[in-house]
Amino acid sequence: MHLNLFHTAQVHCATFDALRDRIAPDVRLIHHVQPGWLASAQNGISPDLAIEISKAVTEAGEPAICTCTTIGPVAESAGAIRIDEPMMQVAAQTTGSVLMAYCLESTRGPSLTLLQSALDAAGNTSLVHPLPMTELWPLFEAAKTGQFASGIAKAVQEALRDIADPGCAVLAQASMAGAAPLLADEPCPVLASPELALRAGLALL
Repeated sequence: MHLNLFHTAQVHCATFDALRDRIAPDVRLIHHVQPGWLASAQNGISPDLAIEISKAVTEAGEPAICTCTTIGPVAESAGAIRIDEPMMQVAAQTTGSVLMAYCLESTRGPSLTLLQSALDAAGNTSLVHPLPMTELWPLFEAAKTGQFASGIAKAVQEALRDIADPGCAVLAQASMAGAAPLLADEPCPVLASPELALRAGLALL
């Protein structure tokens, strides 16, 4: 049994291998790493890029998971699971406002649209509070993962204190998952996408 995973950063391979080792050690993960896709998508996904992504996902076959939120909609149209979709489904089942934290501007649109769609489908009228933290992204690019995670955690903690009725917080990008353990004591759930998405992929095997 195997799952195809499409990444735009090499670091995600180790993240998902560790999750696999813990919850499904017999499953083989096939990693496809394409950092150029994210770089090319910063000003929108061109028709040529969409064709390239769709072709790669289709040729790899299902089940597949796309771990990049920016290109997620295109990968989904070719049959892949979007990394953030299972997380947004969980968020839609909570009560209270949803804080959506993100560190890359190109993530904002796809993630907000997906979250709102999940809320609408669940009949959930909760407000969504976007929390941009784009100033932290250079830390991820520089492989300063500890500083990246702690910076996210601090910003999320402060934002949650300003929301009267927080139901949950979602860390929109897979790269942000390292902040989740630092937020374990918050009064509402703080959701990260990697494990939820991997479990969704495993359910298709």
